[in-house]
Amino acid sequence: MITRRRFFLLLPAYTASAQSLFRKKQLAPPPPTRVFVGTDTAKGVSKGIYHCTFNSVTGQLTVPVLVARTLRPSYLALSPLRTGRRSLYAVNAVPDPSATVTTFDLDPRTGVLTEKSKVTSAGAGPAYISVDSTGHAAFVANYFGGTIASYKIQPDGTLSQPVDTFDYKEARFGHHGPVPGRQDTTHPHSVMVSPDDRFLLVNDLGNDALSVFHIDRMTAKLTPAEPLLTTLRPGSGPRHIAFHPNGRWIYLVNELDSTLDHLLWTTTHSSAHPQGLLVNTNTTVKTIAPDFPVAKNTASEVMISPDGNFLYASNRGEDTLVVFSIADDGSLKEIQRISCGGKTPRHFTFDPTFRWILCGNQDSASITIFRRDEGTGKLMGPLQSAPVDSPLFLLFA
Repeated sequence: MITRRRFFLLLPAYTASAQSLFRKKQLAPPPPTRVFVGTDTAKGVSKGIYHCTFNSVTGQLTVPVLVARTLRPSYLALSPLRTGRRSLYAVNAVPDPSATVTTFDLDPRTGVLTEKSKVTSAGAGPAYISVDSTGHAAFVANYFGGTIASYKIQPDGTLSQPVDTFDYKEARFGHHGPVPGRQDTTHPHSVMVSPDDRFLLVNDLGNDALSVFHIDRMTAKLTPAEPLLTTLRPGSGPRHIAFHPNGRWIYLVNELDSTLDHLLWTTTHSSAHPQGLLVNTNTTVKTIAPDFPVAKNTASEVMISPDGNFLYASNRGEDTLVVFSIADDGSLKEIQRISCGGKTPRHFTFDPTFRWILCGNQDSASITIFRRDEGTGKLMGPLQSAPVDSPLFLLFA
């Protein structure tokens, strides 16, 4: 039996016990994350792929150090984890038909890259590589060669020789745009795998068009969809796309006229005749300020926050990062325009926590760090500038 006196004597112990029961468990901070930086070796300073670590608690990036010598690794991609190992793929973006794609083994403990193989990119100037989420197939866009290619990913993580190659100089892929010097020929700029791994979407900057292929994941063979092409405004120069988390909206950044387009994406569920369809909503917004000359800017990258509420884009020339809110109908409204903290922001990326954005400034030899407010979407910074010459691409791994 607990007397009144004993109750008051035990009360502090009960209180402490209850507080400890309901106290939030203190989570250990996430460890620093590896970042790989592809650079422009044609400038004569950078030598290949650099490695650094990022602390997602403090937002600090270590000074990048060379981890792999390779020619002009302008775009990087990772394979899914297999038996505790991953492969890192780099396109070697030299403007020559002998251009290659290099496979590296990624040591999960040290971050060391070991070159395993090289295969032809099937065209000059490879600008983009993507890998499906199952790790069976990879795809490359060759900007100067005017081709795209597909590859099987072999059990050891290396790429096969090209399985399929498509030449975008063929009439079925459209006609050149009106911008001299930039659209005198076709220029496939990106190859993006759809979220369900069933389709490949190709941006052709030279022909102002997007094309769609069905992917056979086991063989890496590509089948042109019907219709094949979605044409855009003449002179727009489609560069990259980002899928909204709902899987139904696509946002396209156009390099030449510095705009964003909103497209609708639908697919059939038929396994016998799968089809993917793009519909242009004809709603376009500028990435640059109204008074900034279009001829002095090229838009470069587009990304969407994981909650689907905000879109981010970069401008080379105006040298800005721009933040848009995404409405319930998919329309965009600019909410912030901020200096990139350098010159020529070719590529930027979220860190794995989505609380930070890292921006590679190609012509000011720097990576700038911005804090992202997850509620408002707005950016603060740059809070740090890390030195690395001619950064072209940033990859967390």
